[in-house]
Amino acid sequence: MTKVIVFSAPSGSGKSTLVNYLIEKGLPLHFSISCTSRPPRGNEKNGVEYFFLTPEEFRHHINAGDFLEYEEVYEGRFYGTLSQQVDKQLEEGENVICDVDVKGGLNIKKHYGNRALSVFIQPPSVEVLRQRLEGRGTDTPETIQVRLDKAEYEMSFAKQFDTIIVNDDLEKAKAEILRTVTDFLSK
Repeated sequence: MTKVIVFSAPSGSGKSTLVNYLIEKGLPLHFSISCTSRPPRGNEKNGVEYFFLTPEEFRHHINAGDFLEYEEVYEGRFYGTLSQQVDKQLEEGENVICDVDVKGGLNIKKHYGNRALSVFIQPPSVEVLRQRLEGRGTDTPETIQVRLDKAEYEMSFAKQFDTIIVNDDLEKAKAEILRTVTDFLSK
């Protein structure tokens, strides 16, 4: 039986690094293709990186109850995961990775039950997270503070996930996530 692995984490926790590590190790995992109401960037193609919908189309799917999870990031800018898309990937024999916010992750876990593994990637502390975000050199101090405030909120949901991986030592976190996901897929 194909499965769903849900990853959630505060920005700067190392989630993308860890998920990419699983892909590099050759685990049979495929990203879910989410929807967004933002326009394509660069060479993005509809149905590859995202399904690009108008805000009206997105609202139609919300009203129809088609999303496993969705979020309006700001006025008219939506992101979400269609249950039909994940089900299609599962039926095609793919184990699906969902990279979503904490509430979305918990919704997907609730929908798929034991067929899903919810993984929360946690930074060692908010202070370490601050150092990581500042070290990136990509955000203003105000943006970093917004991300830290959101991170504290997101970390309050960690105990509701099946597994918490604290990313304080990257090699240790890689080994732990590889073992956890491999064991789940083999059950």
